[in-house]
Amino acid sequence: MTTRHLYLARHGAADAFGELTGIGRRQAGLLGERLAGVPVDAVWHSPLPRAAASAYELARQLPNVPVTEAAELVDHVPYVPRAAETPPSWAGFFDGYDDTEAASGQRLAEALVARFAKVPDTEPDTHEVLVTHAYPIAWLVRHALDAPPSRWLGLNSANTALTVIEYRNGLPPTIVMFNDMSHLPADLRWTGFPDAIRP
Repeated sequence: MTTRHLYLARHGAADAFGELTGIGRRQAGLLGERLAGVPVDAVWHSPLPRAAASAYELARQLPNVPVTEAAELVDHVPYVPRAAETPPSWAGFFDGYDDTEAASGQRLAEALVARFAKVPDTEPDTHEVLVTHAYPIAWLVRHALDAPPSRWLGLNSANTALTVIEYRNGLPPTIVMFNDMSHLPADLRWTGFPDAIRP
């Protein structure tokens, strides 16, 4: 049975201008070291600079693996929930999203799922790394769980945290891990989250 293994990672820590920082480069390099033991076939990345730089940094540990941009991985709001679906703490976040923006985000989300959330037509198994952003990762996890569309809210990923989803024909997707940071030392974990006490 052919399996598609997707290794999803949020880009490394970035500055206010969206450029990868020194910490982000270290995080991406450590993620590359972790993935070096996996037979990676391809590294795909968002068009945004922080994701592209992270992809090339981690790929230094994956010789001869192609690194390619995928427009579907761009940072976007995949689904704007209706008022009844929106937790009070998120209500202001969606102020200003008009129908055109919401429809554009939904089209991107559908394209993301159509391209990556399925078993490939060919054998053998495939192993692909997707360097993207927190929202597309949340959307793919929500999709794998067959959860309501609004449940992408609240699924956050730390910078270079690893989420793994497997797809097989005739079976529901399997979430192998979510937001795993074990490749990062304590001082490089939890970036991309608000400051708080963490385990």
